[in-house]
Amino acid sequence: MVYQPEYDDNQDYAVMLDDVNVFYGDYQAVKDVTIPVEKGRITAFIGPSGCGKSTVLRAINRMNDLVEGARVTGNVQYHGKNLYDADVDPVEVRRRIGMVFQKPNPFPKSIYDNVAYGPRLLGVNKKPILDEIVEKSLRGAALWDEVKNDLRKSGLALSGGQQQRLCIARTIAVEPDIILMDEPASALDPIATQRIEQLMREELSEYTIIIVTHNMQQAQRASDYVAFFNIRKRDQNNQEIRWGELAEFGETDQVFNNPSSAETAEYIAGRFG
Repeated sequence: MVYQPEYDDNQDYAVMLDDVNVFYGDYQAVKDVTIPVEKGRITAFIGPSGCGKSTVLRAINRMNDLVEGARVTGNVQYHGKNLYDADVDPVEVRRRIGMVFQKPNPFPKSIYDNVAYGPRLLGVNKKPILDEIVEKSLRGAALWDEVKNDLRKSGLALSGGQQQRLCIARTIAVEPDIILMDEPASALDPIATQRIEQLMREELSEYTIIIVTHNMQQAQRASDYVAFFNIRKRDQNNQEIRWGELAEFGETDQVFNNPSSAETAEYIAGRFG
């Protein structure tokens, strides 16, 4: 039986995943995922490789639309609207629900132009307003003090950790409600990783953040809630069929210190995955 977390029908969640399934052609990658995501909190998706956590993350802002043959069923409820309704613009979804990827991907432009890129696309062209947005966003990403005297420097010339914070600044420049982070520190050294975690807890505390991470310590340190995904298997015509399911969801302390299932306890303890 698919795990169904408890949630309050009367609560206004930042986003509510309700029986979400993701398919790539005929292959079902994720089955019946239900997750209530609280506003202003950090939710971590954890689980072994191939369990569907990044697939679910990308379903939240319709990034899977960019994959040929991908389709999503169920509800991804946001402000009372299913984001997969026919009249929903996926570009607007991605503005409101921003994404930071595993590998820093600054544009081959100046620091200033990286951050100003999104606002310009939205029609902001007056330099005083752009200046204000750029400074506010770089401060929000805890990068302003390091680059304020060198805004015309290429974003590609920054260190890996600075590049990732620049990407975060670029994301928040268009004022999203939710920030998705797909293993944002996996390519960074421990000091840069610590800075990203601190950033999530401090400068980005007003945002709802959903992060995919393989790092159990990071999930425990940085998140308020944890969704643990696992791989399910069955034989069909002498072939093994695999898909991902939500195995447990709850407050971080509860999931790590008193998990409700043996498979969660074994994964957290490092006995598989």
